[in-house]
Amino acid sequence: MFELIQAEKASFPVRMMCEVLEVSRSGYYSWLGRVPSKRSQEETRLKASIQEAHQRGRGTYGSP
Repeated sequence: MFELIQAEKASFPVRMMCEVLEVSRSGYYSWLGRVPSKRSQEETRLKASIQEAHQRGRGTYGSP
């Protein structure tokens, strides 16, 4: 949820999004200051690796 708020905060007030999504503003602001978890860091590295492989494969997937 907090990622959505972060992505849309230029378009909508944080207060309103927190109310609609039923999360606390303090939780959102606490999330902003946190260091990403090891799992999140690994997922980011994996995503970059997958995207690189997809580009090397000229945007194809599976057998031609």
